[in-house]
Amino acid sequence: MYTRDVPVENARRRVLVVGAMHGDELSSASVALHWIKLSQAAQKQSQTHWLFIPALNPDGLLSRPSSRVNANGVDLNRNFPTPDWEKETAEYWDKRVRKDPRRWPGKTSLSEPESQYLYDEIRRFQPHLIVSIHAPYGVLDFDGPVRAPDRLGHLHLNQVGIFPGSLGNFGGVQNGMPVVTVELPNALKTPTDVEIKRMWSDLQNWMEGTITPTVTARAPSPTVR
Repeated sequence: MYTRDVPVENARRRVLVVGAMHGDELSSASVALHWIKLSQAAQKQSQTHWLFIPALNPDGLLSRPSSRVNANGVDLNRNFPTPDWEKETAEYWDKRVRKDPRRWPGKTSLSEPESQYLYDEIRRFQPHLIVSIHAPYGVLDFDGPVRAPDRLGHLHLNQVGIFPGSLGNFGGVQNGMPVVTVELPNALKTPTDVEIKRMWSDLQNWMEGTITPTVTARAPSPTVR
């Protein structure tokens, strides 16, 4: 798994950025890679320790055609341990999405190496904030105990709901670890450089006023199988 760690001395906060959890959302990986450059350019002045995982689902990203699910056919964003995972995800997959193969949650929570890897990284890094980049709904979603950002660039807050096994549910709802979900407007087309920098700037400004040194990240609760 490719990652990029951008540490700083005396960091006030730790932020984890995840792209391409769904392999067919290519623009999400691209934005994460652009943000790595921006974080490195400001590293000496930054008070944020960044950890980037630009492509959590490399198998889906590199398959032809690219695929939302991983090599085992699992939607990674339904595979994280949330309460009553087995019952809730079964109902979600059977009734809400009518067994759409693009949204299969897997046989058990954390059954997949990619979701297990991210779970372990969250426990190790203990981020104060997680930013998960997706596409193509063109909105900003948020889960967590602090004030949500109103906008990042052209994306405005429009919370889409809570899903069993999702990262937002697992991190923001169950473990009190704010999760900003960036839904880019196009899965294949990367935003302009101006828009990428604008989203980045808006994220910094929101973090400065919201994700403060007094915010303590909690390690995730024990795995729910």
